[in-house]
Amino acid sequence: MTVPQSRRTPLTVLAGVGALVALAGCDSTGAATDAADGPIKIDASDTSCTVSTTTAAAGNLTFEIANKGTKVTEFYLYAEGDRIMGEVENIAPGLNRRLIVEVPDAGKYQTACKPGMAGNGIRGDFTVTGGVARQNDTNAQKAEATKSYATYVANNSAALETETAKFVDAVKAGKVDEAKSEYARTRVFYERIEPVAEKFGDLDPAIDAREADLEPGQQFTGFHRLEKDLWRSGLQPDSPQIADKLLTDVKDLVTKAKTLQLSALDLANGAKSLLDEVATGKITGEEETFSHTDLWDFQSNLDGSKNAIVALRPILQAKDPALVSTLDKEFANVQALLDKTRVGDGFKYYDQLSQDEIKTFASAVDALSEPLSKVAAVVAK
Repeated sequence: MTVPQSRRTPLTVLAGVGALVALAGCDSTGAATDAADGPIKIDASDTSCTVSTTTAAAGNLTFEIANKGTKVTEFYLYAEGDRIMGEVENIAPGLNRRLIVEVPDAGKYQTACKPGMAGNGIRGDFTVTGGVARQNDTNAQKAEATKSYATYVANNSAALETETAKFVDAVKAGKVDEAKSEYARTRVFYERIEPVAEKFGDLDPAIDAREADLEPGQQFTGFHRLEKDLWRSGLQPDSPQIADKLLTDVKDLVTKAKTLQLSALDLANGAKSLLDEVATGKITGEEETFSHTDLWDFQSNLDGSKNAIVALRPILQAKDPALVSTLDKEFANVQALLDKTRVGDGFKYYDQLSQDEIKTFASAVDALSEPLSKVAAVVAK
C-alpha cells in the first residue's frame, strides 16, 4: 500500500475484468447467515458496511465484497490490536472483489470497510469460533512455501536497512546529488516486500505515505517527504530529523518482520496486492510525484509478486498447472515491456513515457492481474 491509498487514481481498465468476482447479491440484515453456507458477503457503501454474518468457524474464511457506494473502497479483517489478518484494496464503485484469509484461532476480530480508502473505516465486531491447526503445521508444501518466502523477506529487509542508512547519511550530510542517486535503489527493497510492511498498520504510512494521501493531522514523514525535499523544495531545517525517523522506522519494521508468521494465503494475497500497487500508483505516476522514479518501484513490485508465486509454485503446479502457465506468460509479458524502458542500470523516468507506453503497461498489468486473482482460491483448496 504505501499509503492509505485514499485518493489514488485507480485505472478502470485494471480494476475491471477477471480480477473481480461477481456476487449473487448480499444479505442486508447485518447478521444471520452461516459462513459455512458459503462466502461471507460484504455490502459496502459510502456510509455502511453490512456483513452477512458476524460469526464463523476457524479456518479459511472467504469474503466477497461488493462496492455499492460512489467512492473507491477497501476491506480489512483485523485481529486484536489492529493486526491485519487480510485486506483487499482499490475496489472501485460497482465492482466486487474476493478475499480469502486463513484464521486458525478463535477470538474477537473486526471487519472494516474504508470508503475513500481513508481513516479507520466503518467497523463491526466479528467472532471466530473453534480453532484449527495452522496449515503450515499440517501441509508440508505450504510450510515450505512460507519458509522460502520468509527468506526472501529477510534478505530484502536486511538490504533495506543497510541502504536506508546510506540514504539517510547522504541527506544528513546535505549531499543532495548522492541522496538522489540512493533514493530509488533504496526503495527497491521496500517495494519488493510492501505487503509485509502493510501488516504493521502504523509503520507503512510513517515510512511510505505520499503527501496527497495524508490524513488530517498526519505528519508528512518517510521516503516521500525526503523525496519532496530533494527534488522540489530543497533540504529543510528538519530534513535530518525526518531522515533519522525514517531509519528508526525501517529498523522497527525489520525487527517486526522477523517475527511475522505468514500463511500460504498471505503469499497469494500479497502477490495480487503488489500488482494492485502497480495499477494504482506506479502506472499512474502518482507514487513518485517529485522524482518520477515510478518504474523502479514497478519493477520491485513485480519482483515481489513473482517471488511469492515462485514460492507457491509447487502447490499451484499440482492443483492447476494451466494457471501456472498463464502466470508465467503474463509475468514475462510485463517484464518484456519494462525491459524496453531500461536506461543503464535504471529506467526511463515516468514523465518521459508516452501515453501509448502507459496504456500498454496498463493492459499488460491487467492481463497479469486476472490470473493472479485466482491464486488464493487454488491455494485454499
